Amino acid sequence: MSKIKYRSIPGMITVFVLCICHVGKTQGNKKEPISQPLVTHIYTADPSAHLFNGRIYIYPSHDSATGAPENDNGDHFDMKDYHILSMDAIGGKVTDDGVALSIKDIPWAGRQLWAPDAAFANDMYYLYFPAKDKMGINRIGVATSKKPGGPFVAEKEPLRGSYSIDPCVFKDDDGSFYIYFGGIWGGQLQRWNNNKYDSAAKLRQPDETAILPRIAKLNKDMKSFSGEVKEVKIVDKNGNLFKEKDNDKRFFEASWMHKYNGKYYFSYSTGDTHFICYAIGDNPYGPFTYQGVVLNPVAGWTNHHSIITIKDKWYLFYHDALLSGKTHLRNVKVTELKYNKDGTIQTITAYK
Repeated sequence: MSKIKYRSIPGMITVFVLCICHVGKTQGNKKEPISQPLVTHIYTADPSAHLFNGRIYIYPSHDSATGAPENDNGDHFDMKDYHILSMDAIGGKVTDDGVALSIKDIPWAGRQLWAPDAAFANDMYYLYFPAKDKMGINRIGVATSKKPGGPFVAEKEPLRGSYSIDPCVFKDDDGSFYIYFGGIWGGQLQRWNNNKYDSAAKLRQPDETAILPRIAKLNKDMKSFSGEVKEVKIVDKNGNLFKEKDNDKRFFEASWMHKYNGKYYFSYSTGDTHFICYAIGDNPYGPFTYQGVVLNPVAGWTNHHSIITIKDKWYLFYHDALLSGKTHLRNVKVTELKYNKDGTIQTITAYK
């Protein structure tokens, strides 16, 4: 959730130019969006969608205009709570039951409730969320509820061994759960090497190997990791890792995992180039071979998504800033996602 990568001019000026450029593509040129916001009474972003008990639940960030200064660390994404959205079917009435979890009720958290995800196990619903702790270090917490819409009660401490942002929880066919996470720039992933924190660590240089997302297997209690956190390798068709200068393909944030025809599809945002890309592998740990783009850049700076199947159709949940024109005030949307016969995904453009 941060800013522009190569800064020949001040970072925030660059971001402003990009935001205006994206909005101009959709508003100034009168291009129409392919989907409308699911709700407009609040701003929502980073949608993690799931099908629980035959009903669609969407776990988004809750954007708000707190007046926090805009900067490369994403301080203006100053979310205070979560609202969970639900509906019986795509296109149906969307329900918002109010605050499901507030930062004031998370003992360890200091600020910034960013993109969450959820899972069901042990007759319980688990909400996974990132936040900065009292020392300003991003951690991942977990909260529980008997209902998919909450309210949720947070654990007193974050997941031991967790760090950075954007958790995605994936249940494999054998019942095992895995959590993917990580985000560079404001997500602080660049400060973690071999699972050790270094506050002085820098972003990678253009010719250095790009920073990789992380994975951990969850224990059956869903509140702890089984073994060490590992890197998730994303490679090109020749098996080579991407370099930082390959910023239209390398990982930035927003991990998502789904399975299609026995293959594992790892998708993610490229951040400063604004694409949702995907790579395919043969097991949850990877390596994953880059395939292409799921979603082209949207209005605003960020791009964040989830992919699920509902009644034999696949859907992409995403957000944009078309309604507000402000990159930190976004709206969640959904559109159908389609595959080619070879299993590749047909690239989606959010505007006509």
